[in-house]
Amino acid sequence: MRRFLRFGVQRAFSSSSSSYPSSSPSLSIWRGKRKEMGKEGLMVVQEMKRLQNSPPERLQSFIKSRVSRLLKSDLLAVLAEFQRQDNVSLCLMVYELVRKEIWYKPDMFFYRDMLMMLAQNKQAEKLMQVWEDSKRENVHFDQHTYGDIIRCLLDNNLPSQAMIFYSEMKESPEPPLSLPYRVILKGLVPYPELREKVKEDFLELFPGMFIYDPPDGLTDD
Repeated sequence: MRRFLRFGVQRAFSSSSSSYPSSSPSLSIWRGKRKEMGKEGLMVVQEMKRLQNSPPERLQSFIKSRVSRLLKSDLLAVLAEFQRQDNVSLCLMVYELVRKEIWYKPDMFFYRDMLMMLAQNKQAEKLMQVWEDSKRENVHFDQHTYGDIIRCLLDNNLPSQAMIFYSEMKESPEPPLSLPYRVILKGLVPYPELREKVKEDFLELFPGMFIYDPPDGLTDD
């Protein structure tokens, strides 16, 4: 089973990203080492999974009595564990709990992990709902993170959603970077018409740079 937190690789930020505290790595509570789960968190994960197929009121009662009282570190570890397990419904429940906590602060890495987990599970509607949450909370994404999310969407056969994120990326106040574009272009190989549009943008932004075009027929199934 893939480990969702592998996306926590450190990246260099452009100087302009410091203007947006919601995406500043120095302030992030989500970035860094793998979140360790205590005994209480482990018990919560096991019990929520046990109650997942029970009448909804039983799970909601447990969430109210036990999950909502978890320490911050345990609650974040529970969220990370459900992301790792690709348990979409329980992950979304914990996601909503986290956002209600007094210590919660909107954060790029928090939303990145949620969006990529939902993309990997092809949950397009829920993904766009979480994306709207991030926009309402004025979360700013850097160019590398946009590139990673868009590539994840493409790799999971969600090109329409990928292009929505691409449009947002182009509107970002951050200066464009060539590497995220190359990541996106590689993911667009199975979508030649979309790739051609992004390639035109790339060549306009980075004149003189070379783009590898795969041989004709390489993407045919």
